[in-house]
Amino acid sequence: MNEAVRMDAVSKVYGKGRGAVAALREVTMGIPRGRFTAVMGPSGSGKSTFLHCAAGLDTPTSGSVRLGDTELSSMNETKLTELRRERVGFVFQAFNLVSSLTVEQNITLPLLLSRTRVDRKWLDEVVARVGLGERLGHRPAQLSGGQQQRVAIARALVTRPEVVFGDEPTGALDTMTARDVLSLLRETVDGMGQTVVMVTHDPSAASYADTVLFLADGRIVDSMDAPSSDKVAARMTRMGAWN
Repeated sequence: MNEAVRMDAVSKVYGKGRGAVAALREVTMGIPRGRFTAVMGPSGSGKSTFLHCAAGLDTPTSGSVRLGDTELSSMNETKLTELRRERVGFVFQAFNLVSSLTVEQNITLPLLLSRTRVDRKWLDEVVARVGLGERLGHRPAQLSGGQQQRVAIARALVTRPEVVFGDEPTGALDTMTARDVLSLLRETVDGMGQTVVMVTHDPSAASYADTVLFLADGRIVDSMDAPSSDKVAARMTRMGAWN
């Protein structure tokens, strides 16, 4: 199978009766392995719900979600927690680091939680990739925002996940720092064969991806390969995303 994630007829409805809101509507698509996919759309289009269902953070109301060959929709919360810990990496807008832990301890925290031995060679490679070799003994408060997000990326990679999901990972960073973080995510795809799925509102961020998926009203309405920031911005303008 060449798809890291497969969604078939996935719908997500919040609430019931007249107050029900459909965040996703019959979404069917596959995320290819070893590629960088960005997800964009107007506010309220279902971007975060798409990511949460694809990553096993939320359960669809109907439809099927698979991570590799594993069907997520029927798994209980305990099994989903184990799956997320062992097979999925997360990078959020808030860095979500533990302030009392060092950089190295923050990176290896998922391994500690799953009682998995630290592969020192792999840890060294991940640390080298994210450029934190001189910072392993520091605590988050001693780091810049960009460095903290690099710690979060290293933490996402240390378990060798099948997919890294990013939810606005550069949203809290200045433009130059955001470029560095996006270049790092791009490098994990090109140099490590990682699969990355990133929700973003920023056309410049989306331009680092191989493919951009556009959502509107809970549906995938378009996709773009080899995106540029100008092409993405023009497409979003046609969708009324800036209104």
